[in-house]
Amino acid sequence: MKMNKKILIIANDFTTVYNFRLELIEYLISHKQKVFIALPNDKRNDVFISLGVNIIPLNINRFGTNPIEDLKTTFTICKIIKDIKPDIVFTYTAKPNIYGGLACRFSKTPYVANITGLGSNFEKQNIIAKIMLVLQKIAYKKAKMVFFQNNSNLEFFKSKKIIKKNFGLLPGSGVNLKSNAYQDMPYNDTVKFITVARIRKDKGYDELFKAINRATNETLNAEFHIVGWYEDEEYKTKIESFNNNKNVIFYNGVSHEEVYKLLVECDCLIHPSHHEGMSNVILEASATGRPSIVSNIPGCAEGVTDGKSGFYFEVKNTDDLYEKIKYFTTLSHQKKSDLGKAARQKAESEFDRQIVIDKYYELI
Repeated sequence: MKMNKKILIIANDFTTVYNFRLELIEYLISHKQKVFIALPNDKRNDVFISLGVNIIPLNINRFGTNPIEDLKTTFTICKIIKDIKPDIVFTYTAKPNIYGGLACRFSKTPYVANITGLGSNFEKQNIIAKIMLVLQKIAYKKAKMVFFQNNSNLEFFKSKKIIKKNFGLLPGSGVNLKSNAYQDMPYNDTVKFITVARIRKDKGYDELFKAINRATNETLNAEFHIVGWYEDEEYKTKIESFNNNKNVIFYNGVSHEEVYKLLVECDCLIHPSHHEGMSNVILEASATGRPSIVSNIPGCAEGVTDGKSGFYFEVKNTDDLYEKIKYFTTLSHQKKSDLGKAARQKAESEFDRQIVIDKYYELI
């Protein structure tokens, strides 16, 4: 029986670990494993400490591009690994994957990387993307496993010869079917749409805002709830332009639990992202019993069965997005309910978070 293994998780913020890795952490601790998490200081880290997790402060800037700082981060991770001597290391997202992977390779420590998406730099094909490609080839060469959240990202890494062996697919981060419990479709007089995404260009906000303006001009029977966190300051002005539009409601700094309540109150999720690993909010909406209108890209399309549990629209195509929104407003309550039930069934059969937990536990 696997017991008393030292497992180090490297992450760049509290929120991501809490929202998407908490069940894995609880499972590991309940199975007598010793869990360490290296992440930036945050008073909320006490939540993990209360579970029995050992917290190690790690200064890692997810947005920084200073190579000196990133080199310091790599050396810091090397020291953490030397001190703890973990049996295995789990890393998530770009910087922890790369710098954690390099540190693990240098120390000959088994590690598992999780590719949660390619990010905008790969789409731009700039110098940063080229540097990241080189670093990832080095970082992942000796990985025990490199997990991907969609097949398109996997094939991209294979085509660039970043990985040659020890790779696999996961159903994203999975979804907690209990905390995202199914709820019947509400009877709303006005159709309520919700978008939950970081506020920046590559999340599709330009297309969404244009579609909302068109819906307003054509007096569509629709209300738009936007839950976001600013990562691009220019969008503050764009959001403020909707202040006098009673059919647009903006929420900033909403907790994960509050997002669930908003999903329950709404009829449909809109997720117009330009690229994803696997969209967590689509899985959460599906588990809640809400259909989704999503861009037809890897990482979004897998979470929806087009025409059965939601609808695709052509990525970056405002007209197509608007037409799907307009069509949804014409649906009967029964049809919307059927879409929501199909979404829940898909979440149960394909995206249960326990599937992800089991895959990780097999590697310990």
